[in-house]
Amino acid sequence: MRESRRALEKQFERILGEHGHAISRLAYSYEAVASIREELVQEIALAIWKALPHFRGDCSERTFVYRIAHNRGMTHAWRRKPQHQPLEEIDESNEPVDPRPHPEAQAAQRHQRAQLMAAIQLVPVTHRQIIVLMLEGLS
Repeated sequence: MRESRRALEKQFERILGEHGHAISRLAYSYEAVASIREELVQEIALAIWKALPHFRGDCSERTFVYRIAHNRGMTHAWRRKPQHQPLEEIDESNEPVDPRPHPEAQAAQRHQRAQLMAAIQLVPVTHRQIIVLMLEGLS
């Protein structure tokens, strides 16, 4: 029993390590406010932990994680009224870091990403996921 729990803990840590940035980006499509978005990411992680013992491998682990994240995001969106923020007010502190060394290129990419995410926030939540999943390379 202890060994199976340890195995689940290791699998959970590995999943968050491999898919953590994608989960954060997906949460960003549902919530622009950084503090609330962090709570959403935690809710997604908790949902993954609870569902992990039932994962049978019928789909890829990535699909499993995205489905849970999507469902939690949709629940979050339904509970909250849409809140649109001007582009200048969007917090970029939780954005993934671009590995390119040139600071100007990083600044340009962050600006483009912020514009894209602000535009995605204006799209109805039912269509938002199509865009985000496409940007993540899923069809």
